Amino acid sequence: MSHPNAELISCFYQAFQRLDGEAMAACYAEDVRFSDPVFTDLQGREAGDMWRMLASRAQNFSLTYSDVQADDQQGSARWVATYLFSQTGRTVVNRIQARFVFRDGKIIEHHDHFDLWCWARQALGMKGVLLGWAPPVQGAIRKQAMKGLEIYRAGCS
Repeated sequence: MSHPNAELISCFYQAFQRLDGEAMAACYAEDVRFSDPVFTDLQGREAGDMWRMLASRAQNFSLTYSDVQADDQQGSARWVATYLFSQTGRTVVNRIQARFVFRDGKIIEHHDHFDLWCWARQALGMKGVLLGWAPPVQGAIRKQAMKGLEIYRAGCS
């Protein structure tokens, strides 16, 4: 029998497979902290809203996950998302390593790690190949993503 926190991770990714942002957000504690190379510091409802936004906008999306491990305090998983990046029409296959911290049966911290340059090469094409490694380009990617989240959140309030 698997640990309840491993089951929580599986529930999170099963919800993502269904593009159910509400169910994903329900796995989080109210004061959750999320980070990845694009969304570097989301807190509380922002983190759930990011998943709601991504789920609502996903095109040609599929997700697999594996190597789920967890104990009372922390856990990890690997996941691969394949989707169409709408701004360029290019397919992205993003391989991610996730780390989690738990409290009272909820995710209190979620940190995703992936190669942003690899993502940029796929999503942006030649511009990503040539410049995706550069801090200004990565900063622009982060800024655009946060602007999209702010617009999404403003429309939901």
